[in-house]
Amino acid sequence: MRAFGMAMPMPAHAQGGSSLCKHPVADQTSVPRLLDPNRLTPFVDPLPAPPVLRATHGASLRVVMRESEQRLHRDLPPTRLWTYQGSMPGPTIEARSGETLRIEWSNGLPARHFLPIDHHICGAEPGTPEVRAVVHVHGARVPSADDGYPTDWFVPGQSRRQTFPNRQDAATLWYHDHTMGIERLNLYAGLYGLYLVRDEHELSLALPDGEHELPLVLSDRLLTEDGQLYYPVSGVSDAPWVPEVFGDAMLVNGALLPRLDVRARRYRFRVLNAANGRFFRLSLRGQRPFQQIGSDQGLLAAPVTQTSLFLAPGERADLVMDFGGMGGTDIELMNDALPLMRFSVAPGREEDPSRVPVVLRELPRMVESTASVTRTLTIDEYANCVSEPMLMLLDGKHWHDPVSEKPKLGSTEVWSLVNLTEDTHPIHLHLVRFQILDRRPFDVDQYLSSKTLRYTGPAQPPPPHEAGWKDTAQVYPGMVTRYIIRFEGYTGRYVWHCHLLEHASNEMMRPFEVIA
Repeated sequence: MRAFGMAMPMPAHAQGGSSLCKHPVADQTSVPRLLDPNRLTPFVDPLPAPPVLRATHGASLRVVMRESEQRLHRDLPPTRLWTYQGSMPGPTIEARSGETLRIEWSNGLPARHFLPIDHHICGAEPGTPEVRAVVHVHGARVPSADDGYPTDWFVPGQSRRQTFPNRQDAATLWYHDHTMGIERLNLYAGLYGLYLVRDEHELSLALPDGEHELPLVLSDRLLTEDGQLYYPVSGVSDAPWVPEVFGDAMLVNGALLPRLDVRARRYRFRVLNAANGRFFRLSLRGQRPFQQIGSDQGLLAAPVTQTSLFLAPGERADLVMDFGGMGGTDIELMNDALPLMRFSVAPGREEDPSRVPVVLRELPRMVESTASVTRTLTIDEYANCVSEPMLMLLDGKHWHDPVSEKPKLGSTEVWSLVNLTEDTHPIHLHLVRFQILDRRPFDVDQYLSSKTLRYTGPAQPPPPHEAGWKDTAQVYPGMVTRYIIRFEGYTGRYVWHCHLLEHASNEMMRPFEVIA
């Protein structure tokens, strides 16, 4: 399986250049001197803890977006960022299931963007304001007017109020900018944070809590030698979009190679992959086991013992790590062979009243026979004549094409996602939660030539850690991944898209409409 890359099996329309070979020609070659993170002293900075915002039932919060500076490592000067409430990640917002929360998002950003806008991208056409914002709470079941629709943006000096009913199970959600055409830039600048929904059932389980429950928000960046963000470009001055962005500076809660001092007991970690395009393969050094108790949309049916976890952009994992019996030692959280952070365990052993029950909640599997509609939807990438990525589409359709998916409120559907590319795409649906039915390999070439699905192997059920409720799942190359979805909550227009942000910007995002 290839998690990401640039090979494009689909044909493409040419653009730019001569009459024989039309593709953009680079006219810029200069790149600033970039920081080598390996020269920084590791594990000297404490892991930052984002501030926490709570509101009582029916009350309101006000969250301001503003330009800020934040030191990502002791040995670097402060980095220019765009943030919610002055920190990257923004404050962790805590809500209670069934209690309505209202948030006023205030755009206090500058009038000019400091990252490179491509005005050929849908939604960022010439004449559109450079700086725009709209907030989506990823995984929230909300009315369409409060979902953060990509074109519902507002400019500096304006605010937008959104209402979150929180009529859903306890889960690790997150909020981030979702502005059409520049979402990838706004997130790279720092506009993201966690949104936790809690309920009585979860609180009754005696899981690690309080100071023993922490966020681990993962991202990656490219930094210049003076510690500033560098967003890579194509080299074409008026078309700077690139198909994927990967940095070599790995951040945890906005810090490079931080250290967390823990006691010899259990800790609960809410893990989010907030990267633009990087997949993280997480493990503890030495393959020490840990337990996964939840995924995107809350608790699993039972804990799953893991030694590694592959997390795509937009996905979350709820983990419990037990440092009991490790007093006086250090252990690193790894991404493949590279450390992300260190846990330094205090000497001795701590009294630990927390536990991880063998049953976390009842979580019946959805049955395919309950679906009234099955849709077959392709994932397509297009290259120009020199195999440079040019365009990404869902089911061969552009953003502005008529809405083709109109599920009925209360209905259940199966979406068969046919991946014709060589990338793994994390596909996210707004409003709903779903379960993965299965993944099955198929003959891509035959489908491209005749639109015939010929399977080349048996269907593979999801592994235990993916068998719970999801809102974002990995759709592997050369496979059909089937989601079973119940469209609950509200009618109205929402979107589904790839959570590789550069893909979603060009144009791997489509509207769907829930009808009565």
